[in-house]
Amino acid sequence: MSLAMYLRETARQNRAGAAILDDDRTLTYPQFVDRVARCASLLESLGLKRGQRFATVMRNGSRQAELMFAGYWAGIVPVPVNWRLAPPEIAAIVADAECPLVMVDDDFLSVLDHPAMESWKGRHLVVDRAGGASDYDKRLEALAPMAPQEIDENEDAQLIYTGGTTGRSKGVRLSHRNIAANAHQIAIRARILPDDIWLHVAPMFHAADTICTCGYLLGNAHHYVRVFNGQSGLAAIERHRCTVTSITPTMIKMMLDEPDFGRYDLAHFRHFLFGASPMPVEWILALREKLPKALLSHCFGQSETAPLLCLHHHDDMLAGLDKGDLEPLKSAGAPLLGVEMRIVDDSMREVPLGQAGEVVVRGPNVMKGYLNRPEETAKAFEGGWLHTGDVGRLDERGRLYLFDRKKDMVITGGENVYTTEVEAAIYQHPAVAECAVFGVPDAKLNEALFAAIVVKPGARLTVEEVIAHCRPLIGGYKIPRQMAFVESLPKSAVGKVLKTELRKSFRG
Repeated sequence: MSLAMYLRETARQNRAGAAILDDDRTLTYPQFVDRVARCASLLESLGLKRGQRFATVMRNGSRQAELMFAGYWAGIVPVPVNWRLAPPEIAAIVADAECPLVMVDDDFLSVLDHPAMESWKGRHLVVDRAGGASDYDKRLEALAPMAPQEIDENEDAQLIYTGGTTGRSKGVRLSHRNIAANAHQIAIRARILPDDIWLHVAPMFHAADTICTCGYLLGNAHHYVRVFNGQSGLAAIERHRCTVTSITPTMIKMMLDEPDFGRYDLAHFRHFLFGASPMPVEWILALREKLPKALLSHCFGQSETAPLLCLHHHDDMLAGLDKGDLEPLKSAGAPLLGVEMRIVDDSMREVPLGQAGEVVVRGPNVMKGYLNRPEETAKAFEGGWLHTGDVGRLDERGRLYLFDRKKDMVITGGENVYTTEVEAAIYQHPAVAECAVFGVPDAKLNEALFAAIVVKPGARLTVEEVIAHCRPLIGGYKIPRQMAFVESLPKSAVGKVLKTELRKSFRG
C-alpha cells in the first residue's frame, strides 16, 4: 500500500476524528484528505509529473504536511530542505534533486532573491503568507480533488537529505514501503494509542519528524509548532493536550529550563521519543522529577532507515530507575520488529556478544539508496548490509549500547577512546552545562583528546578541576588535557553537536 492509501483508509475509519489541530483551525481526517487530494491536483496543475520532485523550504506547519501527503497521493516526490542552510547550499540540494518547483513560506521568500536561486525565481509558490490568504489556499479551493492513484509501494515516496555533518549532504531515497514499515514498527514498540495527540517540534526537513507518520496511519491528531523554544513547546502541550512527541534532548532541556515550567498543565503528556544524540543522565533525572508519569524512550536511527532502528520497549528505559538501576538509561533500546542487526569488525565478521563493533542492519525500512551517488550507495551496502557508521554493542537482552560514530572515535597513543564515554564523565560535574569531546592532531600521540565545555551560568571551572573530577570515573588515557570553555556548542537543526566544526576551530 502507498502512504496515501493508508491515509485514505484512516479517514474512512475515523470520519469524526481530528487530524490537524492548528491554533486557528481544526481539520477532521476526511477534511484533511480532501485538502491533500486538492493539493495533489495543484501539483499536477503546476506541471509536475509522476516521478518528478518538488522542494519545500518551509517552517513546520500543517500545510507542509498536506504537501507531503499530496506528493505521496500523486506519485510526485517531496524534498523537504533544511531552511537553516545558506541559499547556495539550498540551491545545490534543489539542483541535485532536479526539482522543477520550490514551495516556500513567507519566512523564506527572500531565499529566492539570492543569485544562487535565480533559476527557481518564477518557479515557486508561496504556501503561507503572513497577514492574508496565499495563492496556495485560493488555488486549492478552485481545484477538484485528484482521484486516488495506483502507487506501487516500492516507488520513491520522499527524498530527504542527510545533515551533511560528515561532508556534502546526500539525498536518501525512501520508498512508501520504507516509511510505512517503520511507522508500523514504531506504533507497535511505542504502544501508540488511538487517542494520542502528536506534538511536532522536530523540523520537518529532518528524519526525526518522519517518526510521527505512524500517527497518521493510526488516526491520531497532530499539532505543528512553527517556531520551537521552551515556552512554545510547553504552551502547545497544554493548549492542544498533546500526549506524545519525537524530540531531541536539547529541546527537552530547553523546556525543563523554562522558569515557568510548573505553571503549565502537562499531566496528560505521556511519552517522549528522543534521539539525535545521547541524553545526559542528569537531564533524565530532572525530567523524571518534573514529569514522573511520562515515559522516556531513547530512539536510534538515521535518515537511511526511515528513520528508526531501535526503540525501548514501552517503559523499559525507566523501569529500574526507582531501584537505582541506571544501566537501561545508557541503552538505545532494542532493534524494532523486522530489523536485523549485527555488530561486526572491519572485515564484516560478527563479533562476540557484548563486544564493540560497527552496527550494520537490514530490514524493510532501509533506504533504496542515495540519489545520483551509485558509488556511495554501494559502499553503504557493502556485504549486503547497511553500514550505519556507528560503533556499539548488544547485550544479552538484545539492547544496543552506542559508543560513538566510527569517525568520532579517537585513537590516542594507540588506544581507542569513545568520546561519548568521556562526555558522560564530564557531564557529571555539577558546573557543566554542555560538553563535546573530539580528537585533534598531536605530534606525540598522533591524536589527542580535546574537550569543549559550556559552564553553567554563575559557575566557574578550570582544566585542573575537570581532570581531577574525571580521574575516578575513567582511565587516565581517556581524560582530555586540552580544553576550551566556550559560550555555546555548534549544533545542527535538531540539536546534534557539530564536531566537524569544533575540529576546524581547535585543530591548531
